[in-house]
Amino acid sequence: MFRESRQKDRGNNLRKEVLEIARDSISRVLPDKALAKVLSDHSFRDKIILVSVGKAAWRMAREALEKIPSIEKGVVLTKYGHSPGPLPPLRIFEAGHPIPDENSFRATMDILKMVEDLHPSDTVLFLLSGGGSALFEKPLPGISLDEFNQFTRDLLECGASIVEINTLRKRLSSVKAGRFANHVSPGKMVSVILSDVLGDRIDSIASGPAFPDSTSVADVHRILQKYHLQFSPKIMRYLEEETPKEISNVNTHVIGSVRILCEEALSSALERGFIPDILTTSLDCEAREAGAFIAAIAREKRKIKAAYDPPLALIFGGETVVRVRGKGIGGRNQELALSAAKGISGLDKVVVLSIGSDGTDGPTDAAGAVVDGETLKRLEQKGMDIDALLYDNDSYHALEITGDLIRTGPTGTNVNDLTLLLIG
Repeated sequence: MFRESRQKDRGNNLRKEVLEIARDSISRVLPDKALAKVLSDHSFRDKIILVSVGKAAWRMAREALEKIPSIEKGVVLTKYGHSPGPLPPLRIFEAGHPIPDENSFRATMDILKMVEDLHPSDTVLFLLSGGGSALFEKPLPGISLDEFNQFTRDLLECGASIVEINTLRKRLSSVKAGRFANHVSPGKMVSVILSDVLGDRIDSIASGPAFPDSTSVADVHRILQKYHLQFSPKIMRYLEEETPKEISNVNTHVIGSVRILCEEALSSALERGFIPDILTTSLDCEAREAGAFIAAIAREKRKIKAAYDPPLALIFGGETVVRVRGKGIGGRNQELALSAAKGISGLDKVVVLSIGSDGTDGPTDAAGAVVDGETLKRLEQKGMDIDALLYDNDSYHALEITGDLIRTGPTGTNVNDLTLLLIG
């Protein structure tokens, strides 16, 4: 699953080991077993409709079909390239992420039509994973696709956190902030969630389609002021409206999170003879700042001791943000890694890996990157300026040149990002 660009054989065993730790960690948080346990604890009566949304939607839907063969119909809505094949009797849609497209709206309309006129004993099994905010979307009346997408781009590029983005985004949606659960009523809903939001805030995961919203208009005002955001009068009117605060027809279960991902990384590192430590599961600053900070930790550890026996494995989980200033290509994990490469330049037996657990990082085909003390040297040998590349947000091309990109393809899960610092 894990493919490193061109650094497979540099004589640095830490690169191999950090990739193996990341691979093990992600494989251990695939949703299958946890979902199976939740489903076995429920007895489903009458009609069962399956709605599976997000980057892990296909894998979660397959597990549900195996455990509940009486599912009558349903929809899988996932990101382009994340569906391996058909799952009869379900209909499968692929759509845009992180910006919704026509397929997002078309699939959402199909889902809404499918859950109309339910009986109180009917059940919608709602399987939700990260990416749902873009994939599962129907804007409120009067908001066009172009308007909604420009609104989304402005939020993604201003440097706001995912919770802040979703606080605003849900207010323009007819299916977020608990409105999908209200649409299903009087039918019942069992909601099973794979969390990609720090702190597992259910009302922010995919913008909370089946959970009451805890945010307020006061939160909206704070975010608008913080990032100096201004939108059209029509959008501003919607942002001033409160969202549903009570929902009574949903039973909710969270089955995966970044905390579990980091704990699995700790176990994998320990099995390989490292002294591991989870430093945080809520890394949420700017990506380049996180990379510089992690590099500073590496330098400090090197000052204390030239070599560690056994070696160290420092673990960071979370989701950083990229403040878009330039016109380059990359993602938050790649920008973190490139920033760290500058700080660890020249250090022997030090590697930094940063990867998206879903296998994607920004609008690229890479999941992240792994860098070492020679990455900057390789870049400079190609006549490239790391500061200029960081300023232009062009981490993808920089790490492609140095051979440090990691490509996994869709992993089948989505529980934030994992960053590892190994010191030999």
